[in-house]
Parts: sequence; structure tokens; C-alpha cells
Amino acid sequence: MHDDLIAKAQAWLAEDPDAETREELAKLIDAGDVTELSARFSGTLQFGTAGLRGELGAGPMRMNRSVVIRAAAGLAAYLKNQGQTDGLVVIGYDARHKSADFARDTAAVMTGAGLRAAVLPRPLPTPVLAFAIRHLGAVAGVEVTASHNPPRDNGYKVYLGDGSQIVPPADAEIAAEIDAIVSLNDVPRPDSGWETLDDAVLDAYLARTDAVLAEGSPRTARTVYTAMHGVGKDVLLAAFARAGFPEPVLVVEQADPDPDFSTVAFPNPEEPGAMDLAFAQARATDPDLVIANDPDADRCAVAVKHGSDWRMLRGDEVGALLAAHLVSRGATGTFAESIVSSSLLGRIAEKANLPYEETLTGFKWIARVDGLRYGYEEALGYCVDPQGVRDKDGITAALLITELASVLKEGGRTLLDLLDDLAVEHGLHATDQLSVRVEDLSVISDAMRRLREQPPTELAGLAVVRAEDLTQGTDKLPPTDGLRYTLDGARVIVRPSGTEPKLKCYLEVVVPVAAHAGLPAAHARATDLLTAIKRDLSAAAGI
Repeated sequence: MHDDLIAKAQAWLAEDPDAETREELAKLIDAGDVTELSARFSGTLQFGTAGLRGELGAGPMRMNRSVVIRAAAGLAAYLKNQGQTDGLVVIGYDARHKSADFARDTAAVMTGAGLRAAVLPRPLPTPVLAFAIRHLGAVAGVEVTASHNPPRDNGYKVYLGDGSQIVPPADAEIAAEIDAIVSLNDVPRPDSGWETLDDAVLDAYLARTDAVLAEGSPRTARTVYTAMHGVGKDVLLAAFARAGFPEPVLVVEQADPDPDFSTVAFPNPEEPGAMDLAFAQARATDPDLVIANDPDADRCAVAVKHGSDWRMLRGDEVGALLAAHLVSRGATGTFAESIVSSSLLGRIAEKANLPYEETLTGFKWIARVDGLRYGYEEALGYCVDPQGVRDKDGITAALLITELASVLKEGGRTLLDLLDDLAVEHGLHATDQLSVRVEDLSVISDAMRRLREQPPTELAGLAVVRAEDLTQGTDKLPPTDGLRYTLDGARVIVRPSGTEPKLKCYLEVVVPVAAHAGLPAAHARATDLLTAIKRDLSAAAGI
């Protein structure tokens, strides 16, 4: 077994085109580090609907140039099987370690396979790549990013020519082509032949950002902005300048790309502490709202003044606010969200007589909804211009929420005032998450198995009216690994994360509110219920 492992590692080493990972792997082989080699050679990173994502390092279970070249070759073979023998593939990348290398390798592989490749001019937000696919009439797109994962990670996200991310069966078909590659020596990788795009694509994206705002709308709200050490700053500032908003005050320590994300433990606005510097800047400058992008700028976080301090709005709150704003502007078309997001969107759409759809988690599903006008997901993702970008877009979402804050400001009101109005109109929809990060993935499968074998009959004293195992699919949803419990006045969904080693439980309670005076009591009731549901669900799942 030990000899077999060393032989595998040596065969990998012989083909590795990257001096850095070659050195790393050679040291592990020389040291006979069986534990570490076993971890890296226990299989291969699985290519799924999120593409690839993992820790940087040598070996098939890590993100590195060898793995990326194989993934690119598999994608190229898939596209050629689909009859796209000389189609264009657009490639974008963020500012993480190795992202530019992975983008260049992808361009070389596409060119070697007889496809045409074009690479964005520098690290840019993921939505610019999603826009470029449709704008340039490409047959596919690749974005090299690990979004808001820790600094040691990178990833590889694949889009097809409609500008949305891959869904089954394309993922399995691409994975099969990747598995069929025997040796990297079989993959032609010329040194040139692809195009590096100029700023025309970015300019076209920015020209479209104007379209998300209403002509002549107020543009007075003042913002503090953090790019969270990612690639959002220049594009967001350009979009805000074009729109005529006051220039955002930057969180300087986090404004420029930094692949080590030196001021945050996790570069995700939802993580504790990530927004501390932004809140400090807000206390100093007293803006109307705080806006944060995640490192690849496809997500948008919003914080508002609450009493004397600042609080983050939940993704579900921003999702409802943007929906209400679009309704007030007379938007038509379908409103859509994933099953883990708040049911408030459905109420808003129903009252406005607009079509409404629920999808599986992920924008790869939301973006495919027929006639989509607006889609959102609770994890801070909003699609407000589906004709331009069929994915979440943290830049246009920031523009739209700042427009709404400006409209409210003119009337002496705030985003929190509008949330109160929505609660009185539709009931207080309060959401929370129980999220457990694990070292050992068996903890997640054990919890799922326990819930399947002994589903709870009540949580927080509320009867479970319906328990659904989503692996069976429903009349509206394809199968997925998840459980949904409908309670009397609440809803719970439990699922393993698709991109991180986490078990995620999404909770929602709906408390009727007769008038504004009843809001404090309704908030207290909702908080109590959510706390009790978390406690009871943890016990039922054994986590």
C-alpha cells in the first residue's frame, strides 16, 4: 500500500507543470509522509455543479495546475461532443493565489483543443464574466474563484453559453471527460493563440448597470463600502459614479485585492468579525448604509443603522426589500428564489399578481426560471438584471439597494421602516441558520441519516405538519440531498453545503402582526421560536 502510494505520487510529480507544487510534493515523497500523501491521493477533487473547489496544494485532492488542466481538457472535450468545435470560451479570474495561472492554463488548453479562448484583462468580478459570455456569444465560460472561501482555497466555476452555471447532466458528462484523461502529456497546451480582452467588455457591463435604476430616481444615499480584500472596488466605484450616487467611503484596509485576506478570518460578510472595520468606518462617517461585496463581488451585504449602532441585514431581508422596490417601480416578470430562502418573496409576488417560482439552491437553478425578472438567495445573492447577468451580481444589487435607500431617504424613512411595513402587510417572516462546520464529513451524513430514520414530530412546540425527503424530488423540484419540515407557522430545511464542509439548517418562522404597535412583541416571539427550533433540531440531528 505504502509503495503503491509513493508510486502514484511519483507519477503525478513527473507530470506536474508547476515548480511550486512539484517542490512541495517532492518533499512529502522524500519524507515518506504517508498521512499527508494519503490525504492528497485518496481520490480526485470531484467536479460537480459548483465546478471544483478545494485547498491549494499538490496532488489530485487539491487545487493546482494539473487538476485545472485536466478540468479544462474535460470541458473542451464535452463542448466538442456537443458540436461546439470552434466556439469561443471566455475565462475570468479573481485575485486569489494561482488564479491567473489557472486562467492562462485554461486558455491554453482550449486553444490546443481547437476552440477559441478569450481571457478577461485582469482580475474582475464574477458577474463581469457571466455578462461577457452572453455579450460575446461564447459557448462556455470559466471563472477561476473560490468566492468567499478561506485564503488557502481556490475554485473553478463553469458556465455554458446561456450565461448560467452548469446543472446536471452537464456536470456528470464533463466529469466523465475529465476522468478519461490518462496523462497530462496527452493535453496540447500551446504558449499562445488566445485573446486577452481589453476593457470593451467591462465598459459594456458598466453601461448595462445603468439599466437597473429607474430614470430620474433620487441618488442621494451615502454609503461606506468594503471590497473584503477582493476584486469589487474599481467596478463598483465606476458603476456608482456613472449612476450619480455620492462616492462611497472606502474601508481602506480592505479596499484592494489581497489573496491572504489579512484582516479577516473568513472573507465572507456573513462571518463574525468580517464587517468590524466597515462598522468602525460607518461610526466615523455616519452614512445611510454600509455595503460589502464578497471577494469575487457576486454577493452583496447591506448593513443599516439600528439604534446607536450598525447591524447587518439578513439576505432574506435584502431580498424582500429589493422585491418590494421592484414592485413599486412596476416590474413585470417572474420572481424566483431557492427553497432555503424566505417565503416572504412569494407573498410579495402574489399580492402584486406576479408569477413566482421556487428552485433548488444555487443560481444555476434560479437563473433558468422562465421569464425571470428578479431572483435571490438568502446567502446574499441577488440577480436584478437577468437579461444582462444570469447569475448573482453584487454590483448591480448594490446599485439597486442604494437607489431604494435614496427613495426612502427623500421621505425621511429608512430600509428598516420599509421592513416593518412589509411585516405588518404580510406577517413577520424571521429567518435564521444553524450551520455546523465539520472536520469529519461523516458527522454530516450521520446527522442526515438520524433525521431520516427518526424525523422530528415537533420543534419548539410546533407540530411538524409535513416532513419531506427531497432526495425523492417533488412535483416541482428535481431530487436533491435535503430534508424539509413544514411546521404550523414555521419551516425548516436541512442540507449539506455544496461548497464547504458544513451542515446547513435554514429556519423560518412567520408571526402575524396586526399593526405597527405589535411589532416588538412579534420580534420577541420570533426570536424565542427560532432559538427553540435550533435547540430541538440540534438534539434531533445529534449535532
